[in-house]
Amino acid sequence: MISEKRLIKRMGNQLFFTGPTIIFFTIAVLIPFAYGLYLTFTNMTSPLNPIEFSGLANYKTAFTDSKFWDSLILTVKFVVTTVIIINILGFVLAYLVTSGVKMQNFFRTSLFTPNLIGGLILGYIWQFIFVQTMPSIGEKFGIEWLRLGWLGDEHLAFWAIVIVSIWQSAGYMMIIFVAGLVNVPKDVMEAAKIDGANGWQRLRKVTLPLMVPSFVVTIFLTLKNAFMVYDVNYSLTAGGPYDSTTMVSMHVVKKAFVENNYGVGQAEAFVLFAIVAVVTGLQVYFSKKLEVAA
Repeated sequence: MISEKRLIKRMGNQLFFTGPTIIFFTIAVLIPFAYGLYLTFTNMTSPLNPIEFSGLANYKTAFTDSKFWDSLILTVKFVVTTVIIINILGFVLAYLVTSGVKMQNFFRTSLFTPNLIGGLILGYIWQFIFVQTMPSIGEKFGIEWLRLGWLGDEHLAFWAIVIVSIWQSAGYMMIIFVAGLVNVPKDVMEAAKIDGANGWQRLRKVTLPLMVPSFVVTIFLTLKNAFMVYDVNYSLTAGGPYDSTTMVSMHVVKKAFVENNYGVGQAEAFVLFAIVAVVTGLQVYFSKKLEVAA
């Protein structure tokens, strides 16, 4: 009887603390996810029209949609570029602001601030910079590459999104790397110094291996953010010019809400979800194997 009462009391305490979270998670995530999965098997063109079951037809259409795959290929290019640059830049910045430079706390705050600005607002701010500020500076000082209309060029518009995304995310990744660098055991670094290792050798042989857990987190976050980029894409270029910067998330939204093809849009969204889940899962799995103990 006593053990049963303890068990009931323990379950009651767990439900008291985790129950609200489970309820909100179910309402905000599980139910929409299940309903979205259901829509992939239906022919729905409007919330007012009756829903018709269509089987796997939406997935067939999704796999044969050339624009979906073009936008996915462009997104993969964006992912590879931003993930590499953001993580390298974030680590370099973290290394600099933990090296004892003056006003390092000020630099940490300044570099982190862009992440606090919403993606839509950030895109409109940089739209003004690319359209008004940069051409004016280029005209005044005779710098040709600044005079170019970046957002009106099919190739440069892509790199404009890359620049804005790096500027927004590098500071956030820097904070994660700062936490990792601060936790690198000082006795290990001192032992490396005593053994005669120079700064580059300590960085390559000691610091970087011990920073793998931080890289696991930052690469996961940058992968997820890059695959799902929408707000900056929408506010900066809106997919233009001529759909040359339409990332896969924007294509899915257009398919569902602009073309009113909810079933196909949801099917493409689930294909994207599966791809992102596999990529990030493999990244975490193989990255964990590189972790070492101090």
